[in-house]
Amino acid sequence: MSPELVMGLGQHALEVTLILMGVLLLPALAVGLLVSVFQAATQINEATLSFVPKLIVTALTLIIAGPYLLQVLVDYTLQIFQTIPALAQ
Repeated sequence: MSPELVMGLGQHALEVTLILMGVLLLPALAVGLLVSVFQAATQINEATLSFVPKLIVTALTLIIAGPYLLQVLVDYTLQIFQTIPALAQ
């Protein structure tokens, strides 16, 4: 197993992780920022006001982007399985 192959597998694993988590975390981050600005402007300090919209947006994101995320993960898994013979050499 060459160092280039190991580095390539590690890099691809990190790329897939960033794609999967970015798709889920970025909308929640944007909603959290908007809710924080709203709370600062209206001086409402309610914890659930921040939590519930982020939960709803994350669930909607999973529903909408779920097939894409699953396809990315399946493609990565298939690539890993196809690489196994090269790892044995």
